[in-house]
Parts: sequence; structure tokens; C-alpha cells
Amino acid sequence: MIEITNLTKVFKKPIRQQGVLGMLKTLFSTKYEQKVAVNSINLTIGEGEICGYIGSNGAGKSTTIKMMCGILTPTSGKVLIDGIEPYKNRRKVAGKIGVVFGQKTQLWWDIPLIESFKVLKEVYQISDTDYTERMDFMCKTLGIGDFLTQPVRTLSLGQRMRADLAAAWLHNPKILFLDEPTIGLDVLVKQSIRQAIKEMNAKYNTTVILTTHDMQDIADLCSRVVLIEEGNIIYDGPIEEIRHRFGDLRTLTVTLSQQADVDTLPTFDNKVTYVADGAKLQIKFDAEQVALEQMVDFAFHTLHAKDMSISEITIEDVVRNILQEQERGAHNV
Repeated sequence: MIEITNLTKVFKKPIRQQGVLGMLKTLFSTKYEQKVAVNSINLTIGEGEICGYIGSNGAGKSTTIKMMCGILTPTSGKVLIDGIEPYKNRRKVAGKIGVVFGQKTQLWWDIPLIESFKVLKEVYQISDTDYTERMDFMCKTLGIGDFLTQPVRTLSLGQRMRADLAAAWLHNPKILFLDEPTIGLDVLVKQSIRQAIKEMNAKYNTTVILTTHDMQDIADLCSRVVLIEEGNIIYDGPIEEIRHRFGDLRTLTVTLSQQADVDTLPTFDNKVTYVADGAKLQIKFDAEQVALEQMVDFAFHTLHAKDMSISEITIEDVVRNILQEQERGAHNV
């Protein structure tokens, strides 16, 4: 379905000099600096997979997605979408893919949402039967029926993201690229979008490539994770392996009446660590080894916490942990 071979993208930008004179010199300068955004990666994604393509900011995720879609041309290497190079045959590939960029929309801003769908129906030459069937499906799974007659500019962020997902999937593409589809959304909207993606994949065998910083998106949707950092793939494997290596890491941040002495606090058989910063105390633990309820009870009744918040492991944490593992392995060789 998707075959990537030695894919590389290098961006060039002129070396700018300071001041007005320097700016003028830059216009005629032949000196450039190069930034390797994607560095000779190899990847194969099969039909019907939901694959998480993740990494920290600037790792090369969006650049790779744009080359898969044909928006960018690789510096070297090759991408094949169903046997076609997308940057050479964009029209052929356009009918096989759907794309959602979390910060951009493909909907017409000033017209009712339903009119955008009717335009897309004609663009992709969708039959009346297929259009009716898919609209019914999306109204059911995404709940877009309540605001189909509203202009897009009047929609909330959550409504617009659901509408964008529907628009990207309307022509039933073989591959759906989702770049930060749940960014900035509340918990209920995130859950509805995740459920809709699962149902699309189950009913129509749609291949989904998901980039996100929300680990819950990855945990709920993906059976496979590809982790990229500084343009290089540093992990490609099942989500269960990530869970096995790092567990369900949580950080419980509590506010106390005064700074705690971390040396006197219990470690629960060395399964809990502490970081103190004034009256704030971070309690780090693996929820698979120590129950969350136990730590919350400990914070309230033993530490007498005045306030608390809970956070899960982030993409940046995963990247850092894998890089640290690789570094330790290199030192041990």
C-alpha cells in the first residue's frame, strides 16, 4: 500500500547577514545552509493498518506526510502510494488519499457545511448512492448532522475538526493521513473522533497514518508505532512493546503547605520517585505497578495535598527514553 525507500528531504536556506546591507548581499549570495528534515528512511505500511507516526516537534513527521501526499518532492529516494509516486502523479493519487491537517481546513469558509460536501461530491465524482450512504455513516459516527446547514466559519473547533475528517473521508480513500487531528479538542470530541476512525477502519479497511502528540490517541487507535527523531526512524514496532518498555508512566503533581523532604517519603518498593520544587511535589510512578487510586489516596491523606493534577507520559518522554536506551547500549558495546 505505502512503500518508502531511502526517502530524504533536505531544505536549503540562504545564510543571512545582519543589517540592511547584509540583507542586500544575501539576495546575491550563493552561500546556503542545509537542514536534513528526513534522512534516508525506509518504511512499508500495509492495507488496513492504523499506524502512529510520532516524534517530537521538528522530528520530520509533517515533512514525511507531505511527501507521501505529493505536496513536497523528495531530495532523493522514493515514495509509492499504491504503486504510484505521488509527487509525479498527484491527480491519480488524490483519489486514493484523504488528508486532515489539524491547523488547516479544506472546507469553504462562508458557505454552509453541506454545500462543501456537495462540491467535494462533484470533484471526486461520487455517485448519489455512495454519497448518501457515506453521509449517513458520518452523521451517525461523527455527529455532523446537527450543523450541516451552518456556515463553516460559525463552527466551533471541535465541530470543524469532525467536519474536516468527514470531508477527507467522503470519497472513501484507501489511505487517510491525519496530522494532529485532535489538537486543542476537549475530551468528548477527541473520543468521538477516535471512535469514528475505528469504525471507518473496521467497515471500509481504510489505512490510517496518524501523527499526534497525544499518547491517548496512539494507545486507543494504533497497533503499530513508528518513532522518528531528527529525520531518522528510531523505533518501528507494536504499541505493546512501547508499553512493555516504559509502562503506563504517570506524574502526579501535588501542591503542599510546605516543601516536602523527599528523602523521608516512601518509595513503595522503589516503584515511586519524587521531585520537589518548593511547595510543589512531583510523584512519578508506573500505573501498571502502583495503582493510581493508591497514589491519590497517599497524596490526600498522608501528604495532605491542597491541590493536584495528573499527567501521562508524553511523546517527548518516549523519544528521550528510547534515545537514552540507545545511548546506554552504545556505551556498553
